[in-house]
Amino acid sequence: MSGGQNPRLAALSAQGTSVWLDQIGRRLIEDGELARMRDELCVRGVTSNPSIFQKAILETDDYHGELERLAAEGLSALEIYKAIAVRDVQLACEALHPVWDAAGGADGFVSLEVAPELARDTTGETLREAREYWSLVGQPNLMIKIPGTSEGLEAIEQAIYEGINVNVTLLFSVEQYADVAEAYVVGLERRLAEGKPLEVHSVASFFVSRVDTLVDKQLAELGREDIAGQAAVANARAAYARFKEIFHGDRFSALAAAGAPVQRPLWASTGTKNPAYSEVIYVDNLAGPETVNTMPVKTLLAASAESAAAEPAAGLDPAPVLATLADAGIDMTAVTAQLLDEGIDAFVHSLDGLLAGIEQRRAAVSAAAGGVGG
Repeated sequence: MSGGQNPRLAALSAQGTSVWLDQIGRRLIEDGELARMRDELCVRGVTSNPSIFQKAILETDDYHGELERLAAEGLSALEIYKAIAVRDVQLACEALHPVWDAAGGADGFVSLEVAPELARDTTGETLREAREYWSLVGQPNLMIKIPGTSEGLEAIEQAIYEGINVNVTLLFSVEQYADVAEAYVVGLERRLAEGKPLEVHSVASFFVSRVDTLVDKQLAELGREDIAGQAAVANARAAYARFKEIFHGDRFSALAAAGAPVQRPLWASTGTKNPAYSEVIYVDNLAGPETVNTMPVKTLLAASAESAAAEPAAGLDPAPVLATLADAGIDMTAVTAQLLDEGIDAFVHSLDGLLAGIEQRRAAVSAAAGGVGG
């Protein structure tokens, strides 16, 4: 059934926000649901992470036959995960290829993340895995997710220089955002100096809702619940202000004139965690030109029913809110540093749990094969 584009999401898109889906799964793609979301809900990209794959692979029966087949072939748990993830991302890339074509290669991306334990990597393994996934997926609308830690900056710059599209993830602080924007710019400047084409794309995934979760807890302890629910949007708007300074300033103008795209801010973790808040608090309040909002299905459906993004809001001045939070005793530098560490740990835990679950199934298949042979 096709009912045309959802008017609320079409209006959000008209503000300059590209709607992406923060979910992936084989059934979602093969049943045509992703294509329907593309056509009716204005979905123009897909993001994935270890937590999403953990739910898709272990909490459904969609992969049962594939898990058994790959296990019977003697693949390790990690090899099985990579094979499944690569295939899901390939299929999603194919489903979104019409978006990529229509946008002239500027949208329609699907993201696949390097192993989260590489977030603090200083040995070059991040770049090795980025190259491996880029080659295995083999689709022009792929983005490789690399954590935006200080240790990841060199890999981000080099990947951009090599022509690999990058989704820089796990960004919480404005300073961290500025560092990854610099890595992107330098990677493009190196390409320009060597006469290489500049059609390399990147987004900077700035996490939102987790900021309110932590800051609201601290505000409750300080007896300042009156200013709860404001930190996340203000923090993201501060990052957007830095985006405009960097990508609409003098330095980037030479790259832009040569055809380089901006590195769009992507609002991640946009599902509302506090039931007292609107389901679209991190959608409508961060709408704006040259942005991406990646939403879990629940948030996407809420936006399709409730979004009232009548005008861009991401560019509103965050300074008064941030000053009020600071006066109340909130240290945003400490908040964002804690959230980065927690975010890395959460993704590592998810991948570890996923691999443990796959290993159980792999071992069961091996045991069954041994029993039959005996």
